[in-house]
Amino acid sequence: MVKVDDYEVPEGLYYSKEWTWVKVENGKVRIGITDYAQKQLKEIVFADLPRAGDEIVKDEPFGTVESVKSVSDLIAPVSGKVEEVNEEVVDNPGVINEDPYGAGWLILVSPSNLDEDLKTLMSFEESVKWHKKMIEEG
Repeated sequence: MVKVDDYEVPEGLYYSKEWTWVKVENGKVRIGITDYAQKQLKEIVFADLPRAGDEIVKDEPFGTVESVKSVSDLIAPVSGKVEEVNEEVVDNPGVINEDPYGAGWLILVSPSNLDEDLKTLMSFEESVKWHKKMIEEG
């Protein structure tokens, strides 16, 4: 785990420029939003997520998160079939603010084109550099 300014960036994940993270687990991917995203949103009060069995398409919205500040689309970092939805987030969206990389994960997906999709995402090292650039441009 590295801190960039006040934002956590864990190792072992892939990152999108739409502020989602991807963790590859036994051929499936767990998806959530980054620490930076949840801190920008402030207090998250609602999460609209797809259902198990739904298909998500890379670079297309797959749901929204609503905070006291705004509503933000969740943009899919990969394409595939939703296998599991984090019901804890649906019932208590604030868990995203408390633990965005752990208990606050959003969905588990069986990806349809994982190798190609991963090529378009940032590695940990690239993400650290990108976070620094975003913060500087602020």
